[in-house]
Formats: sequence, C-alpha cells, structure tokens
Amino acid sequence: MHKIKFGTDGWRAIIGAEYTTENVARVSIAVSEWLQKKYKNPSVVIGHDCRFGGEMFTETAAKIFSYYDIKVKLAKGFVTTPMVSLGVLNEQACLGVVITASHNPPAYNGYKLKGDFGGPLLPIDVQEIEDIIPDKCQVDYNSIIIDDLINQNKIIYVDLEDTYCKHAAANFDLELVNKSDMKFAYDAMFGAGMNAVKNLLPSATLLHCDDNPGFLNTAPEPIHRNLIEFSELIKNNKIDCGLATDGDADRIGLYDSMGNFIDSHHLILLLIHYMVKYKGMSGKVVTAFSCSVKVKQICDYYGLEHETVKIGFKHIAGKMIKEDILLGGEESGGIATKGHIPERDGIWMGLILFEFMCKSGKSLKQLIEEVYDIVGEFAFERIDLHIDNAKKQDIIKACENDRFKSFGKYKVQRIEKIDGFKFFFDANTWVMIRPSGTEPVLRTYAEANSQDQAFDILAATKAAIL
Repeated sequence: MHKIKFGTDGWRAIIGAEYTTENVARVSIAVSEWLQKKYKNPSVVIGHDCRFGGEMFTETAAKIFSYYDIKVKLAKGFVTTPMVSLGVLNEQACLGVVITASHNPPAYNGYKLKGDFGGPLLPIDVQEIEDIIPDKCQVDYNSIIIDDLINQNKIIYVDLEDTYCKHAAANFDLELVNKSDMKFAYDAMFGAGMNAVKNLLPSATLLHCDDNPGFLNTAPEPIHRNLIEFSELIKNNKIDCGLATDGDADRIGLYDSMGNFIDSHHLILLLIHYMVKYKGMSGKVVTAFSCSVKVKQICDYYGLEHETVKIGFKHIAGKMIKEDILLGGEESGGIATKGHIPERDGIWMGLILFEFMCKSGKSLKQLIEEVYDIVGEFAFERIDLHIDNAKKQDIIKACENDRFKSFGKYKVQRIEKIDGFKFFFDANTWVMIRPSGTEPVLRTYAEANSQDQAFDILAATKAAIL
C-alpha cells in the first residue's frame, strides 16, 4: 500500500492513482484516532473545494469520522479553506479538514488539516497523524449511508459560506466599495471563492466564476502566466484593480489598472502601510525567508517588530496563535492579518486593499508610490531551474560550504541560511537559492532596484551555478 506523506500544506496526489476513497479513508482513520486520543467528545468541520470528486471524498471522510464517534459539521457545497478555518472557530470544533489540492493542477486533490485555533495544524500534530496512517482501511465505509448518519444527528450540515460572508460584512465597509466610482474585477480561476465574492461584491466584474473542475486545464494558481486573460480584461475595461484567488481561495493575485501583476511583497507592504498609518493598528510582522528586505525596512520605519521564519505558512501560523501579530506573509501569495484568523485568505486581503483604495480615493499605483516614499522602489523575480537531483545536490553542497563568492559581477557581501541560501550584494539586493523538497527543481529568487537588474542577477546566478 502507498505510503501517504503530508507536505508543506497537506497531502496531495493525483485523483484515481494515489488519491482514492480508500486512501482518504486511511488518512481519516489516523485523524480519528488522533482526535479521540487528544480530545474528549471530538468534533470536526469538513468541506471541499471545486475539484473533481470533492463531495465523494468529503463524504468518505465524514463516514469514517462518524464510525469513530466523532461529531461531523459538514459544509454543504464547495467552500474555501478560510471558510473551514473560520468554521472551526465558530463551531468550537477540534479540527478542520479541507478536501482540496489548492493551486495544484486539475488532476490533483488533497487533504488539509486545520487546528482548533482556526489555522494550519501545527507540524508536530501533523506528523503525529501521518505516523499512524494504517497500511489498509479496515472500515467498510461503502456500507455506511450518509443519510442515515444525518438522520441520527451524527452529521450536521453547516453553512460556512454564509458565516464567512457575515464575518466579512461586519469587518469591511462593503457599501463604500460597491458604491464607489472605482471599478473592481475578480477572477475565481474556477475556484471556491466564486460565490462568496458574488455575494460580497455584486458590482464587480467576474471572470471564471462558474463550475469547471478541469480549470480549462490550467492550474488555479494566481500567478501572471495563468492570468493573462484577466490582465487583458482589466486593461480593456478600464478596471481600477483586479483580484484573483487560487482553487481554495487562500492565495491572492492582484492587478493594477494597467493590467500589471502586483507581487505579494508589494501587497505585504501596502497592507502594513494601510493598517498602521491609516487604521492606527500595531503588532509584530512575521514573513517567510523568501520575502523582500523592504518588509523589515517598513517595520523599522513604523517601529514594528519583525521576524523572519522558514518557508511554509504553518511557521507563521504558529507565531500568530501565540503572539500579537499584525501581519504574516509569504512570497507565494499567502497573507494573514490581525482581526481575522491565523490563516491565509486571498479574498480577505483583496477586500482590505479594495477598501484602502476607496477610503483614500487613490489608485493602486499611487498607494504603491506612498510605500516607495518610505522604502524606495524595488523589483522581485523568481525562476525555477529544472535540473537533475545529482546536480541539485552538488549546488546545495557548494552553497553549504560557502563556495560562491560572486555571481558574475555581483559580489557576495554576506549570506543568510534560515531556509535555503540568501546571498546579499548590498542592503537591498540579493539572490536566493533554495531546493524543492519534492521535485528536481532549484528555485532562484532575486530582489533589486529594478526588474531588469533582478533578471540580470538571476541570469548571472544560473550561469555561475550551472
């Protein structure tokens, strides 16, 4: 039987190959045994996104939980990951389960775990569950009838989307946004955020907000190469700002009125700037190792404490549940803020930024200029190098042994090794090398004063290491 392993954010596999009802049941048995050991009268909130087989896999898990006398709160229809995380808090449940493969290609599905605090289950707990996944499923889940469990009150349907929308309405001036002269657009990428945004922003221009589990054969990841149609729609329809979210709507992509993609580093800076200067909020900022050095600079400007952690939102969530955190963010578009849940939420971040624009009366470009007045202009670029594992290991060994003193004309001044290898050329310019843990891929990231310089650094890095 296939060994099931949880990665950075859950277990993911190809539907019909390793992602089967049998394997979902095996994981759910381990989750059930862990819950029964850790909690008295445990309960679970569970939901699925828009992927193929979501309802079937969710019901399989719900059957197993019920078999183990765990109370199940089941979302009706598709939901986003943040809806499940918020639901765990509101329902005072012990755990959340989301059947989703997030931004992965359409052939995948997955299984995310959410802690009782409303964010990613901490790594130590995930490992405990993974360690007890049985080799075979001994429960005859096919003979268990969902309707019987509902009639016996072992499964209760909950409206997580309604709860989420009411929570958003209580925290944002949606009337201001919807009645504004500014025009907004939203690309759901055929993901689970579609109905919530239709509800919250009825005046927005919508794209890919219908049911398509194949995602038009494009991975629902909100990065520019997957959003060309959305970028053109914004340019051609004089839209002021466009929001995109991934398959389970926890990651954000954003566009300005010219159809330019705004990376998450700029979004993190904008959010800090708005919350501190305009809203008078405070707290510590936590960002992943691959984020811009400008985050520390804006924190210094506003007198905020800043901490850098390893890559993976679980490391940020662990801080958010213990400390007074204003914002936690990562390079891949996952951002969380104070006043919500310790969870990435693309829709929530989009609403903050739309509200910022409407309250200030300024364009996204003008607001970015305000940030540049504090930290200076910068650009960030990333290129993934597809190389064989032997070559990848050789490069990593060279990094570990500090063999790279320069990359072309760029001389290394210092190195940081929190999670990967970050080579600084000066205070604002650096390149980072980090291996993928699951693929024959080496990720290279660069920050510089301009996009041309960032690409030049990446080209010099590629030439030096290959």
